[in-house]
Amino acid sequence: MTQKTVTRAELSEAVYQRIGLSRSESSALVELVLDEISSSLSAGKSVKLSSFGSFLVRDKGQRIGRNPKTGVEVPIEPRRVMVFKPSNIMKARVNGLDATDMSDD
Repeated sequence: MTQKTVTRAELSEAVYQRIGLSRSESSALVELVLDEISSSLSAGKSVKLSSFGSFLVRDKGQRIGRNPKTGVEVPIEPRRVMVFKPSNIMKARVNGLDATDMSDD
């Protein structure tokens, strides 16, 4: 199975085709949505999109890691990571199941 990546340009084109906004308006709309999601996550907020999933920011503490090549232990600094938790509806869609009777997370 060949994996395909969807780009911003393809998302903008899909909005253009389905909604009927101009190409520049479609591109601006996609950018606005992505910027709002990014800003919320940068501020430490979670983003929940019904029937799609949730983007969450988690804090990870410092820990000791190991260089797999040399075996030398090195400290890994504390950091924030973003995780995506798909809704049950999205999980069903990805697996080709009928999600019409499922409720969202």
